[in-house]
Amino acid sequence: MNRLTPPAVALCLASISPLRDAHAQEHGMHAHDRRTVTVSGLGEISAAPDVADISFGVVTEAPTARDALSTNNQAMTTLTEQLKGRGIAAKDIQTTNINLNPRYSQPQPPQPGRPRPPQEEGFTPRIVGYTVTNSVRVTVRDLNKLGELLDAVVSAGANQMNGIGFRIEESRALLDEARKRAVADAKRKAEQLCGELGVVLGAPVAITESDGFMPPPRPMMGRAMMMASESVPVAPGEEELSVSVQVVFEITTPN
Repeated sequence: MNRLTPPAVALCLASISPLRDAHAQEHGMHAHDRRTVTVSGLGEISAAPDVADISFGVVTEAPTARDALSTNNQAMTTLTEQLKGRGIAAKDIQTTNINLNPRYSQPQPPQPGRPRPPQEEGFTPRIVGYTVTNSVRVTVRDLNKLGELLDAVVSAGANQMNGIGFRIEESRALLDEARKRAVADAKRKAEQLCGELGVVLGAPVAITESDGFMPPPRPMMGRAMMMASESVPVAPGEEELSVSVQVVFEITTPN
């Protein structure tokens, strides 16, 4: 077997390296020789939401835990039937929280000018009843009927409103448009920079996209609901979606 001595190996490597360097330069493969400009672009688009998520519940009280739970179950059954009767699919009704809490007696404040009764010394609160809270989240896909639906659930027994949020369910096409606007924005910025610096804008060599941003459901915090004689006024407004990109363009000097 023929072996190359270290000087011979060094000679071979020296003869190959210039060939590789020449090949790389011919095809523009030296990253440190390439001059670039990096810009960011933002694309935004607004659209009306098409879905609402409402969260409400039923709160019941009774002297015993069993009675409080039984009363609450009856009210929730009536409420669910009302929702389904108004076209809400079973998959769009989801229980989010069930709580059973005791209610305690509290000492009465002393009357002005009168001494505290002896029996209240060392007063210990005692359980005087129970409260059950059952909360559900409902997805409403026909916003034109949202006000009527809110009235209906109150009539069916809902006495607690936890919030309402709007969102765009089918957002892919909107995000595609926002992406186009982001790329156009990046190119516009790059062209302006090159014009100011007196260089020529070349082809893009790298692009990075941040995840398309769609805001979470916009909440409208609620409070305990009262019976209403007319539909609840609801204003969905608009949602804004955005996409951001970072683009690296090659630049050259004018001929």
